[in-house]
Amino acid sequence: MLKDNNMQLSFYSLLYWKIPENHTLKLLSDSVDFSFINDYLQDSYCKYHGRPAKEPELMVKLLVLQRLYNLSDRRVIEDASLNLAYMYFLGINPDDALPHPSLLAKFRMNKLEDVTLDDFIIEIVKQCVDKGIIEDTGLTIDSTHSDANTFKMTPERVMKELAKKIFKTVCEEAGEVPDCINQKIPNYKEIEDHKEAKKIMDSFLKDTIKKVEDSIDTDKNPKTKEILEKAKEITNDPKFLEQKGVRSTVDQEAQVGHKSKTDHFFGYKTEYTMTTQSKLIAAVSVNNGAYVDGTEFKDLLTLTIKSGLKIKDIFGDKAYFKKKILDDITSVGAKAYIPVSAMAYKIDEELFSYNKDSDEWFCDQGNKTINKKYKKNNKGKEIYKYYFEKEKCRHCPLREKCIQKAGTVGKILTVGINTPKFYEYSQEQKTETFKEKYKQRACQEGKNGEMKNLHGLDRARGYGLKSMSRQAKLTAIAVNLKRIAKILSSLKGSSHQSTTIFLKIIKRNNGFRKTPFF
Repeated sequence: MLKDNNMQLSFYSLLYWKIPENHTLKLLSDSVDFSFINDYLQDSYCKYHGRPAKEPELMVKLLVLQRLYNLSDRRVIEDASLNLAYMYFLGINPDDALPHPSLLAKFRMNKLEDVTLDDFIIEIVKQCVDKGIIEDTGLTIDSTHSDANTFKMTPERVMKELAKKIFKTVCEEAGEVPDCINQKIPNYKEIEDHKEAKKIMDSFLKDTIKKVEDSIDTDKNPKTKEILEKAKEITNDPKFLEQKGVRSTVDQEAQVGHKSKTDHFFGYKTEYTMTTQSKLIAAVSVNNGAYVDGTEFKDLLTLTIKSGLKIKDIFGDKAYFKKKILDDITSVGAKAYIPVSAMAYKIDEELFSYNKDSDEWFCDQGNKTINKKYKKNNKGKEIYKYYFEKEKCRHCPLREKCIQKAGTVGKILTVGINTPKFYEYSQEQKTETFKEKYKQRACQEGKNGEMKNLHGLDRARGYGLKSMSRQAKLTAIAVNLKRIAKILSSLKGSSHQSTTIFLKIIKRNNGFRKTPFF
C-alpha cells in the first residue's frame, strides 16, 4: 500500500543550507520533477491493504544514486544515511530512516519492468525538451558491450556442470541417485582431442538424462524435471557443440560477441540513441553478445521520437548502413549520416560510375549499359544485371581483364538491388560537408567510456538479460541526470545573455518544479 506523500520538514532540515547551490544532486532535486515515478508504478501496489510501502520515487532515486556513483545495495543505503546531498535528492529529512538494502533488490526485480524504465528515460528527456533546456536535432546510435558476471565455459565444462546439477537435484528430491545411473563423470581434460572430448561428454549427459527419466517419476519430482528439460534444451541446440550457444550454467543468456575480427567478449550488448549536442540518451535496448547492431533500430527510433525530439540528422557507423535502416530514417523526415559499408555496397568506383537519372552505369573506358534485367541468384538474393554495349566491349583494350567468362561478348555488371541507391550515398559521403557533419558522431565514444569506466556498465552486476537490461537503463538515467545538472550549472553561471535565456526557460515551466534553481 502506498502512503500519502505529505513530507513535513524536521528541525534537522536546516542542515541542507550547507549543500552548495551548484551541487549536482541539489540542481536535479530543485529542477527535475520525479513525481511521475509514483504515477507509473502505483498500479503495482495494493491501493488499500498492506503496510505502507516505501515510495517508488524514493526507491528509484536510490537506484539512480547507486548507478550514479557505482555503489552496491548496502553501500548506497549507508552513504545515503550520512550524505546530506543524497538526503536532499531523495526528498527525506536527515533523521528519516531508509529501507533495508534487501528491499532495493526486491524492488528492482519485482517492480521495474523494461517498459517502465523506457518510460522513465522518455519522461526525463521530454521534460528537457518541453522546457527548452535541449533543442537537439541530431541523433547518434551505437552499441557497447558488457562482460557477463561469470566466466565463459567450454561445452565440455557446461555438460559436466549440468550432470552435477542433475545428480544433486535427484538426490535432494528422490533421496538418492538410483544405482543404475553412472555418477562417474568422464574427465574430459585428459582427452587430448577436443572434438572427441565433446562427443564423450555429450554421450554421457544424454545417457544420464535418459536413465534418470526411465528410473524416476519426473511428474512427482518437478525440480528434477525442470533441470532435465533445461539440459535437453541446451544439448539439442545444434549451435551448442559449435561453441555458439550456451557457454555458462550460471548465466545461460550471455553469449559470445565480436568487438573485431580477432577480439571477442562474453556477455551482452547495449544499443542506444543519444542527442549529439546535449549528449542525452533517448532510448536503450539490451541484448545478448551475439546481437547484430541495428536489428532494433526502428524500436529505438520510435522511443526516441516519443520524447518530443525533432530529429533532422541521424549518425551511425558502417554497421548501420542497411537499406531498412536508411528507409526508417527517411520515413521520419531525417537525413542519414552513415558511412557506406563494403558488405552492402560492392562497386569499384574507379572502374564504374552511375547516373541515377538515366539508370545507366558507365565504365572508365567510356562504354555504358544499354539494358537491365531483374533476377534472383542461386541463394535467392535479388539482383540487377546491367548489360554493356557489346561492340564497344569487343574492341576494348581491357577486354581480357574485364570479361573473364568464356563466350561472353559484352560486360555484364551484376549488382545488388539496392546498389543504385547506395551509389548516391557513396558520392555524397566524399563531400567536405558530409565529413564535417559526421564529426558529431564522435560524442558517442565518450559516452560509452563514461558509462563503462565511471558507472559500472563494463560488467554485468547480475545474471540474465532482464538484470542486464535494468542495469543498463538505470545507468542511462543516471548519466542523463548528471548531464542535465551540468547543463543547468553552466546556464546558471554563464553570462547575462545566457541568464536571460535561462529565465525564459523558467517562464515556460510546466514539467519542472516552480522552485527557482538560483
